[in-house]
This record gives sequence, structure tokens and C-alpha cells, in this order.
Amino acid sequence: MSSQAPLQQTRSSDRGADPDTRRANALAHLVLNGALVVLFATLFVHAGALPSSMWEPLGSGSFPRLVLAVLIMINLGIMVQEWRHYRSNTAAAPGLVRRWLWRHRLAFGVLALFALYIISVPALGFRLASLFFLVLAQLALGVRRPRSLAIAAVIAVTFSFGLDWLFRDVFIISLPRGPFS
Repeated sequence: MSSQAPLQQTRSSDRGADPDTRRANALAHLVLNGALVVLFATLFVHAGALPSSMWEPLGSGSFPRLVLAVLIMINLGIMVQEWRHYRSNTAAAPGLVRRWLWRHRLAFGVLALFALYIISVPALGFRLASLFFLVLAQLALGVRRPRSLAIAAVIAVTFSFGLDWLFRDVFIISLPRGPFS
């Protein structure tokens, strides 16, 4: 490498990316880290309401608030760096967002299933909500053959009912029961 060649710092996600997608990657990182800052700030505020104990002079919310403050600072630093990348790259071609969404449809589908799972746990209880989530997630991930379906069913039953039993009878931690439990 000659001493005349300019040094260009690239991220691992940009090495294989064409110039069209570099700006889109930077924008995606900005949006993600911005959402994380909002989430962590909300949790930071709620951590202040944790009940205090007479044995902890700082209170039970001090450590979570410290961790969340560090996470907020890290995400803000990443956002500053990504803003520089965003401004230094040219605009992307039309249709890039649609292609990106299509390429990541499986991840978004699993996230949507997980959101439905979180919403359904209070209504159905841990066992049934977990059973439905695990079966649907495995179907979304491509389980189609009879043997794979049988293995998926065993995994779903084991993790939904087995974890409920483990927490209820071994750890003596009550998970949401639901109307059918």
C-alpha cells in the first residue's frame, strides 16, 4: 500500500455495500439508535419509581439508572457518528426502502409475532401464549416437513409447559396463568 493512498474508514456493514446503500444504512442506524435512546430514557424515568429498601442506601433504582444512562450515552455517540456517515453519502436510488423491507421480511414477521406474544400473555397465560408463539415462529422460519413439524411441536410443548412447570414448582415464581390454566 503506498503512502499516497487515502485512508478510508469503513464499517463492517458498509464493506460490501454499494454507495447507494451506505446512506440508507446510516439512516437505519440513526433510527434504531434514536428509538433505543427513547426506550432507555423511558426506562430510566420508570427506574426511579422502583421501591427502595432499608438495606440499600442508594435505592434499588440506582444501578438500573446508571446502566441505562451509559446505554443512552453510547447510543447518542453512535447517532453522532452515523449522522456524519449519513451526511457524507449521496441519496439512495428510488425503491431501495421497499427492497430492504422485502429482504428483511422474516425478521419483521418474527418481531410482529413476538409483539403479539407479549400482548397475548396476560390474556392467554404464559403456557398457551408461549405454545402459540413457538409454533407460529417455527412455521414462519420454514418448518414444513412432517418430521420437522413433529420436532417443532415437541419443542413448543416442552418450552411452554416445561418452563411454566420449572418456574411454578421449582423456582416458586408464578407466571401469568390465563383463563384456561
